[in-house]
Amino acid sequence: MTDTLHSVAPTARAGMEPAVRRALRANRLLAPVADHMPAILAIAGCVMLWQLVVWAFSVPTFMAPSPIAVLSAFRENGVILWNNLLPTLLEAAMGFVSGNLVAILLAVWFVYSPLAERAFYPIAVIIKSIPIIALAPILVLLVGNGIAPKIIIAGLISFFPTLVNMVQGLKSASPAMLDLMRVLSASNAEIFWKVRLPASLPFLFAALKIAATSSVMGAIVAEWIGSSYGLGALIIEATYNFRSPLLYATVVIAAALAVILFFVVAIVEKKVVRWKPGNHG
Repeated sequence: MTDTLHSVAPTARAGMEPAVRRALRANRLLAPVADHMPAILAIAGCVMLWQLVVWAFSVPTFMAPSPIAVLSAFRENGVILWNNLLPTLLEAAMGFVSGNLVAILLAVWFVYSPLAERAFYPIAVIIKSIPIIALAPILVLLVGNGIAPKIIIAGLISFFPTLVNMVQGLKSASPAMLDLMRVLSASNAEIFWKVRLPASLPFLFAALKIAATSSVMGAIVAEWIGSSYGLGALIIEATYNFRSPLLYATVVIAAALAVILFFVVAIVEKKVVRWKPGNHG
């Protein structure tokens, strides 16, 4: 009898393993949905309220189309939306990469050269204080009406948050760790890669998440100034032609693009950053 039980048990366990694996896989897939369920429900509630208000007060479509009308605009103008999404995505991505790369390099320079920080940091603040909508036509005059001014605007709007956070992050390295590395005769490069850079990563990714959404806004604002393509140009065209469903659909696409870029940075952050400020030591 014992031999029979021993022969059956492995077979039963083998039969259960696929079910257990499926259950674990389902849990991993459902966990993110459960985490974001409050936000999903809140958004669904807002959309339902929007639809009810439009129905109840008979709001004209040219003023505020219903969610159903916006969905119809997605279906009827899918090709137009897609063709204008790609240029904005390219501009935002290139501006995000270039602006943040320059900000990171400047932050490293400022940390290792206090004189450079005192000289050039105020200039960065002055540039940040100029409204983007005012810079756009100046850049169009300087570099033309192609893709260049859009990338520059997206880069500028991504630049300042990363510069500020990266400088703060590089300076947040533990003084005890810095002293220990110096006692061990570590070079500046070793101190940077092993102490300063790891300490700065939480600050950097906090800025990158802001820059990811801001770069989309910068690209769209730049497209308002004399562009014939992109989501920004489509917003202007839909507004002037009173195509409110298309206007709302374009705004939804722009917001979705910004959210996607935000979550891409957040996913990379989870892979790279293993600690948060205040959770170490």
